[in-house]
Amino acid sequence: MLLYMSNGSAGTKSTPLHSVSVAGAVVREDGRLLAIRRADNGTWELPGGVLELTEAPEAGVAREVLEETGIHVEVDELTGVYKNTTRGIVALVFRCKPSGGTERTSDESTAVDWLTLAEIEERMAEVYAIRLLDALDGNGPHVRSHDGRHLITH
Repeated sequence: MLLYMSNGSAGTKSTPLHSVSVAGAVVREDGRLLAIRRADNGTWELPGGVLELTEAPEAGVAREVLEETGIHVEVDELTGVYKNTTRGIVALVFRCKPSGGTERTSDESTAVDWLTLAEIEERMAEVYAIRLLDALDGNGPHVRSHDGRHLITH
């Protein structure tokens, strides 16, 4: 498949560019889910970040989860594609299993925790909690859009 992105040139209409991110919905055997409190804004989210240009999505998920949490993962499957329409970010979320490591914070996280579903609904904004819920339901991959605060339903 050929993908084409352009900023346009003088005198032509510009096509907006998007950033592609990856995130891991890491599920432990006891059903708890890995989450971080972001250092930049204090929100609880899945570990993840921007996919590097030459990186496969699965490798990017494993790298980002390890960098932000200290946890090694095995990537299982794509569970959802989420677009932030305000910021132009497309996030690919993969269900993962922990395969080693020890929880630790990083420059990007001020807390790392294994949360229950109730704690996720309590701590996370709906647009991020839905990514974990989607990863658990087995009906994916889901495709959803949000404006950074609210899901956009069609």
